[in-house]
Amino acid sequence: MLGQEPPAGHADWNGRLLAEALGDVSPDFVWRALRGYGISLQGGRSWCVSTGPEFAAKAADITGLYLDPPENAVVICVDEKPQIQALERAQGYVRLPDRRPITGFSHEYKRHGTTALFAALEVATGLVSAGHYQRRRREFLDFINEIVRDYGPQTQIHVILDNLNTHKPKRDRWLARHRNVHFHYTPTHASWLNHSRPASSGQDSDRHGW
Repeated sequence: MLGQEPPAGHADWNGRLLAEALGDVSPDFVWRALRGYGISLQGGRSWCVSTGPEFAAKAADITGLYLDPPENAVVICVDEKPQIQALERAQGYVRLPDRRPITGFSHEYKRHGTTALFAALEVATGLVSAGHYQRRRREFLDFINEIVRDYGPQTQIHVILDNLNTHKPKRDRWLARHRNVHFHYTPTHASWLNHSRPASSGQDSDRHGW
């Protein structure tokens, strides 16, 4: 039955349909066999293979920064999550029949547009710097500028990024002015090499634990 479409009118195979297709076994037998072999008829697997010609070199560069960072240098991973809805939920309470109040959040909320969340993970310490911006164009460099100011111009900073076009300053003019900053781009379809995941909604550029 491998690779065959389920009968007409059904989206997936199940134990009964398999038993009917096989013809000489019961649905119970099919289910027992599936459980015994750990097979899920609704389960699925997916994968993404990098087609970048420089995959090996870029992956080795980034994993090398993780495992053996340059002495007296900082390695950070930067990523962003755009178009986050800024919702203000109403707080309140309900009173139970025994007169005991329970506080919480109402399902009602007010929309305040969207925000772009930027996050920078310091690999050695797990410290995260975060910032909120209305967009993610020029704002990316604004965020990086804040990171550079935090560490100072004498600190060598290695920044791991994906290949979004806003992460690549035009003609490297910004990088030419910041000789202590080095950008390392993940291979195509290999963003999993970047440890940064925006997971905070703190105040602008507040530093907090991951």
